[in-house]
Amino acid sequence: MSTAGLIAATGKRKNAVARVQLKPGTGQILINDRTLENYFPREIHRIQILQPFQVTSTTGKFNAAVNVQGGGEMGQAGAVRHGIAKALLQTNAALREPLKKEGLLTRDSRVKERKKYGQKGARRRFQYSKR
Repeated sequence: MSTAGLIAATGKRKNAVARVQLKPGTGQILINDRTLENYFPREIHRIQILQPFQVTSTTGKFNAAVNVQGGGEMGQAGAVRHGIAKALLQTNAALREPLKKEGLLTRDSRVKERKKYGQKGARRRFQYSKR
């Protein structure tokens, strides 16, 4: 999916979907046309998003333009991280081993379990009264 130095990949987590476009640059990351610090004010999310760059020692070598939608903050951060890792893999196949070792290429399949009929929630039953 690369055209003229532009690498595109999709990352997913819970209900969040992130479309990532990587190109060689200075390390600038734009998420929905906002800076990383502006879109994700919590430090833990920024650390999570930058993890693929740190694992592969490519910090500051690529600019990323990300479009993310759906889910919450944590799911969106996970989706962006997954998308960046998949895009980095397209730039250099030798990066597969360190990315895979850190578990960044595996899609986290955990999603919220649906509510069941005849119950209060996914697992919680209605209160039982013996008498």
